[in-house]
Amino acid sequence: MFRSLNYTFFIVFMLFCLGAEAQSNLIWYEKPAFNWNEALPIGNGRLAAMVFGGVSQEVLQLNEETVWAGEPGNNVTSNGFREALPEIRKLIFEGKYKEAQDAAFRVVPPKTSNSNNGMPYQPVGNLLIAFPGHEQYTSYRRELDISKAISSTTYKVNGTTFRRETFVSFTDQLIIVRLTADKPGSISCSLTMNSPQKIHEVAVVNSELVLKGVSGNADSKTGKVSFQARMHPVVKGGQVTSADSTVRIEQANEAIIYVSMATNFVNYHDLSGDEEARALKYLDQPERKSFDKLRAAHIEHYRRYFDRVVLDLGSSGANRSTDVMLKEFKNKPDPALVSLYFQFGRYLLISSSQPGSQTANLQGKWNDKVNPPWGSKYTININTEMNYWPSEVTNLSEMGEPLFAMLKDLEVSGKESARTMYNARGWNAHHNTDLWRITGPVDGAFYGLWPMGGAWLSQHLWQHYLYTGDKEFLKENYYILKGAALFLSDVLQHEPTHNWLVVVPSMSPENAHMTDVSIAGGTTMDTQLTNDVFSNFIAASAILSLDRELSDSIQAKQRELMPMHIGKWGQLQEWLQDWDKSDDHHRHVSHLYGLYPSNQISPYRNAALFAAARTSLEHRGDRSTGWSMGWKVNLWARLLDGDRAYSLIRDQLTYAGDGAEQGGGTYLNLLDAHPPFQIDGNFGCTSGIAEMLMQSHDGAVHLLPALPVDWKNGKITGLRARGGFTLDITWKAGKLSEVKIKSALGGVCRLRTYEVVNDKLLKAASGRNPNEFFATPAGNDPVVADGVSPTATTTRTVYEYDLATKPGQEYVIKMK
Repeated sequence: MFRSLNYTFFIVFMLFCLGAEAQSNLIWYEKPAFNWNEALPIGNGRLAAMVFGGVSQEVLQLNEETVWAGEPGNNVTSNGFREALPEIRKLIFEGKYKEAQDAAFRVVPPKTSNSNNGMPYQPVGNLLIAFPGHEQYTSYRRELDISKAISSTTYKVNGTTFRRETFVSFTDQLIIVRLTADKPGSISCSLTMNSPQKIHEVAVVNSELVLKGVSGNADSKTGKVSFQARMHPVVKGGQVTSADSTVRIEQANEAIIYVSMATNFVNYHDLSGDEEARALKYLDQPERKSFDKLRAAHIEHYRRYFDRVVLDLGSSGANRSTDVMLKEFKNKPDPALVSLYFQFGRYLLISSSQPGSQTANLQGKWNDKVNPPWGSKYTININTEMNYWPSEVTNLSEMGEPLFAMLKDLEVSGKESARTMYNARGWNAHHNTDLWRITGPVDGAFYGLWPMGGAWLSQHLWQHYLYTGDKEFLKENYYILKGAALFLSDVLQHEPTHNWLVVVPSMSPENAHMTDVSIAGGTTMDTQLTNDVFSNFIAASAILSLDRELSDSIQAKQRELMPMHIGKWGQLQEWLQDWDKSDDHHRHVSHLYGLYPSNQISPYRNAALFAAARTSLEHRGDRSTGWSMGWKVNLWARLLDGDRAYSLIRDQLTYAGDGAEQGGGTYLNLLDAHPPFQIDGNFGCTSGIAEMLMQSHDGAVHLLPALPVDWKNGKITGLRARGGFTLDITWKAGKLSEVKIKSALGGVCRLRTYEVVNDKLLKAASGRNPNEFFATPAGNDPVVADGVSPTATTTRTVYEYDLATKPGQEYVIKMK
């Protein structure tokens, strides 16, 4: 009897745990979406939809990733820039910045009638499903299960329970909607489609709704992306009829709606595809499989990625809808919402960036406007890079493949801008690109004359190697790293005062150092990026035994780079000159790139720079645009200040309202508010939470480096560290309790902790980490302003241990 009671208790307990885990991965509401910022995003990398969950009318807003305005073609024009370059550089070195910017504007003007400032990402249209007689309803609930990538809506009308389940199949490339009810013959609805595109038509062909259209014109470009969306209904019981541009389902027991979308896009310079044949091909398969098989295959594919990481920060225990949790979070923070937000970021990355798809853009793949804010394109002076910050550390390495593919395209188109504008070898891109892989300046000289976009994007190739140790990948992409290094090697100039090598002309992204003037030479971020590009190339050259002579010449130039500077109020200078204003709250914190995502500023190797970076970040302030606050979460984590990082998360998880124009915050559907919506804030916070719990950039795997006081107990499984290690970390009462380490590559795993660890598997570390994946830059002595005495920021005592590992083996370290 006692054993039976124990067994019963165990079963009840396990069911409770499973229910709690399922609940923790649910985003749910008790009313339909009022607007787009309340609708729920679903996607499979190529296709995307926003599900509103309406009752009398459901709306699915549809996107296909290659529907962009315009047509193939780069935006690089000589326009006299190369000829003007020596004069612009001369004016900058003479301190005549206004004159230099005026000269730059003459050859890189703001938007004109014949300019190409990048094409916008555009929507396909909407699928509308009307349910007559469903205006009065009860027991409503809509949800997004991010553990399965499925959205559902349930409600009752006149005693009948209706259920609607929607997902974008990863395996069958369709949007699938199933309509069911608990009484037979209850499914009756009408379906129509529309589009905001100027050129489109809707018709019924063989009981299928067919939406045909062409993408829009923008700037000097004619829209030439032809697209087609087809809606195919299948019913059990009842019948399907059609008239004009409407399909009706009447008295069915069940209805399954398949939506296929395709375009004529082949690649960034080829639009020869047959969108109709492609759309029809996708619809060929589903009726050969049952809905259950389609659903199961979709879930299996998705969970291969999503289930790799689990985060448990505890919970308040209250079963509240997501909108209520968000609105109460500022005053009643529930750690369960932080865990959900972290996993939602991973869900968004899986859903917007699959191998073989296009790179996730400024809104992932979700956009309802033909002229969205900032074109919903690729802003590569922070935002696109930020989209992929979670990919390696949160165990979604494959999601980076679309970015790597885009880099291969940009290496080709970027040779044109490097040669035409700078008379340089290699390749480059400026601060924006799009589906057509433009690499020239966008939005005129004030914002666009920043030649470092390609340099920053190339970091993701090197980081992928550090996490995976994949030498074949490194060899395949080596030429991209080499081309980025060649470009910078050619454009660097000796500034006249100290003879340091600097990038000129350039800017510190989107910030001005004097009224309406951004142009400069020798910005801190440019030097940090150049240092990384050179270091990556030198290391890759050595690993692959290639280009020894070129590597030696790059090393020689690296030694001549401008050092970082600590300015008159103890800050890390943003520019070569001490221009920083202590009350500057600009959203970009570009000069802190060396702290994150780079590893050039460390409390253990260059404490003065570490303190100066903290001073700069403190003066910049916390509240800002959503993506900026996401970046700052990572920066405060790197500064080992978990409470300050958590404060930024709490600011970010502030309800943004119905489009209220306030800085940052989060919409009810948990999408980031710039405002308006930009997805990089979601991704930034996800990577920031990971950085708070584990870091592997600074010569060791640092366990719980920035754990806030409020996260007393918790566990995270599946985080990835550089060197091919996967870690499960458990903590209790704010202290490390256990770490499980799985080694893919073997070699030494150096652990850094705040606690003494006594375990026979470990030995005290000494000297430099012998694992090549943990190499760190040499110490960089900063230049310090006169009268300033740099002081180190106080950090906690750390202990370091080495664990010898073998490939494929797992090790468990317990605190005693």
